[in-house]
Amino acid sequence: MGYRPSISRLKILLQIVLVSIISFYGWQWLTFVDKYQHRQVANYPNVNRTIPILSTVKRHIRDTPRPVESFPFPIPLGGVGPDKPLYAGTNQYPFFCMSVDSQLGQPLVDNNAGLGVPIYQQAFAGNESHKIGYSKDCLIETTLHYYYQEKDGSFTRFNFDAPPEYEDVAKIDLGSELTPYIIRVETGSINRYLYMIAMPVSWPKSPERDSSQLWNKRLIYQFKGGSGIGFRQGKLRIRGLIEKRSAQLAQGYALVTSTANRTSYTYNMLLAEDTVARVKSQFVSLYGDPIYTVGVGGSGGGLAQYLIAQNRPGLIDAALPLYSYSDMVSQTIYGLDCELIEHYFSVTSLNRSKWSDWNLRRSILGVNTKQGHIHRYAWLQPINQLAAGVWPEYPQGNSECQNGWFGLTSLIHNPRQSYLRSYFSKAVRQQVHWSYWEDMVGFFGRDKSGHANTTWDNRGVQYGLNALINREISPDEFLDLNRQIGGWKPQNEMAPEKLYTVFGPQKKPLWMSLWSRHNITAPDPNTGVAPRTKASLKAIKSAYRSGQIFIGNINIPVLDIRHYLEPELNMHHVSASFEARQRIINWKGNRDNQVIWVAHPDFDPQKEAFKAMDNWMMNLLSSPERTAANSRPTAIQDRCIDANGDTIAQGPTVWDGKWNARKQGKCHQTYPMFSTSRIQAGGPWQGSVFICHRIPIKQAIASGIYGDIDMTKHLHTLGKIFPDGVCDYTKGDKGRPLDLMPRIKN
Repeated sequence: MGYRPSISRLKILLQIVLVSIISFYGWQWLTFVDKYQHRQVANYPNVNRTIPILSTVKRHIRDTPRPVESFPFPIPLGGVGPDKPLYAGTNQYPFFCMSVDSQLGQPLVDNNAGLGVPIYQQAFAGNESHKIGYSKDCLIETTLHYYYQEKDGSFTRFNFDAPPEYEDVAKIDLGSELTPYIIRVETGSINRYLYMIAMPVSWPKSPERDSSQLWNKRLIYQFKGGSGIGFRQGKLRIRGLIEKRSAQLAQGYALVTSTANRTSYTYNMLLAEDTVARVKSQFVSLYGDPIYTVGVGGSGGGLAQYLIAQNRPGLIDAALPLYSYSDMVSQTIYGLDCELIEHYFSVTSLNRSKWSDWNLRRSILGVNTKQGHIHRYAWLQPINQLAAGVWPEYPQGNSECQNGWFGLTSLIHNPRQSYLRSYFSKAVRQQVHWSYWEDMVGFFGRDKSGHANTTWDNRGVQYGLNALINREISPDEFLDLNRQIGGWKPQNEMAPEKLYTVFGPQKKPLWMSLWSRHNITAPDPNTGVAPRTKASLKAIKSAYRSGQIFIGNINIPVLDIRHYLEPELNMHHVSASFEARQRIINWKGNRDNQVIWVAHPDFDPQKEAFKAMDNWMMNLLSSPERTAANSRPTAIQDRCIDANGDTIAQGPTVWDGKWNARKQGKCHQTYPMFSTSRIQAGGPWQGSVFICHRIPIKQAIASGIYGDIDMTKHLHTLGKIFPDGVCDYTKGDKGRPLDLMPRIKN
């Protein structure tokens, strides 16, 4: 079907052509201007990343003993923490130091060979004539800082030379009398990342480290989220962390964290675990064992708790994951589908007008969509359509894929697209493969081209299968979708994004390769079918064994909390909590140690959650024979919460729905959940099939995969699209080691 141009459309077309010409010729020279020349890494050690402990993993890393700590904790004040992990492998380079960004001063000089960031005499930062060396490992001295809360609730650095007036400091109740709200903060480096220990203390007369009389013996380990691909130390936001946990610090909790435990900087969960163990060693060597350690953190900071609790029991005793996913590797499965599908809707579909119905798009994408909700980068679509040779149309809707996962492919999957370019010199940028897979290369290994292996595969995936079965799309539309959608080019064939901007790389660039379309496989001229992508079985098996995938083996108390953000098309969708739940059920046979709360965005249940978790932990610790499941107070149940903090419904069935094939419960009705592209393709809700087992087309038809839709007349076309068969999800994940198969099938 074609489009008949109108006068108004021709005007739009001329405007787009004009903008495109100006953009290409007028802006191209300003693409990616280096703004931080004085901060860039000039060189870096050529190190082959290895993780020796993986050679001893026979089943799962949970069952592999960790080595005895070799570093002599505690790190003394003025001293320096370990520069290499205990068991998480060799250091990654390049590695950009961020202690200056964290207002903790320059790192220590560790070489004069030009490796890492330049270090200057303190008073001459950036002055080449006053350079005193380089730092490749970003170590800093261990230091104490103090903050006090003012009466307006803000926190201010405590100055011993000019201390605040006693009456100007806010007071907290930690005993028989009110106490000035003062926080002592220790900072330093462990495993090259920046760590922090904070706890409330009495009024300090001088910097001193030992006081802990206001500590309530409970420890919070703060995790944080974000999408990161490694190669940098991370920024430690001290005041922000104190403010975030102010309510708990005011109750006497101690707080610890590290930039290694923020997924903006790495998703390497073995390194994250190694760092948690060492930060806790520093804390315990100074103040003794806490009665329990509770993890808290959102998004990537939530999945880190699931994985660390699974992989090394005892590091955290309870988990408060917020907006969590099960793990990062699993999210790439449908996350990397997003731009393939959106590209099909907007460019290659034979009937693009059909996809102007954004509710219909949801039947393919799975995630939520909204008609009339316009994405802030919507203006890029007609420009890119024109460049692709199709008639431009301004989108009249939005989806979670666009709103939440926009640009994920180029960030984590494209080795030639570095969003960290402002930190590194051009010479370094050209040598490194900038991707999530490269950050994980110690686990996944390399292919013959020298690129990191990947776990992403879409062979045999029948996109839109559920929409076909439900008669939302026709067989011809189903076939067109699967013929055209394609996959991602091999890592060594991918090219950088075509981005142009006059305002810096963060200011609405003109993206001339929207959907990363130049890295999508094109239809074969002979078959008319776009090739799919093949994953590495070796990488997937290693991801399972090394604990990068959540398999559900978790036994601590878990209170999984999130706001209901689906109307905002936020990527932190409700179904992710039930993805984790399904894996727990499949592994253990029950989910009694996991409780899920979903709240209206106007109410924050965290304060109540800490109190509930404390009750749960006190029950658990009171009787050694108890488990996390049978020590859970009856008041702590699945629930949904309204804007005023009132419970809408609670109990074991309130979240029943499609995910467990039951009648919808009250909470599910109040806060509907959506799915993903792979669930819409017939996959399981647990969302962890990396490579599906495939069966021949005739067998698929005979088994009823297509419901009551007669696909026998399309055998030839299906055979061309799926020459090796289609996914049979009843057989689980082909890449999962047999000894780690779930005990209960979904």
